[in-house]
Amino acid sequence: MSNGDGDHERYAHYVQKDKIMASALEGTPVVALCGKVWVPGRDPKKYPVCPMCKEIYESMGAGGDKDKGKGGKDSGKK
Repeated sequence: MSNGDGDHERYAHYVQKDKIMASALEGTPVVALCGKVWVPGRDPKKYPVCPMCKEIYESMGAGGDKDKGKGGKDSGKK
């Protein structure tokens, strides 16, 4: 897992929607599909999607966890 600066900071990451809502309300950290842990704070539309998150999400297919990753992406720290 990564929780420091580096390549993960350059991307928007896939996170469960309910986790993003909880983070926005409570300020709690979230965990992306790729393992990045952070408190979202930047506009994810300004960043490309994390290749690792995208690969994991696409590999989940129809039989995967339907809540993970769907539209829930964010990037960076506050």
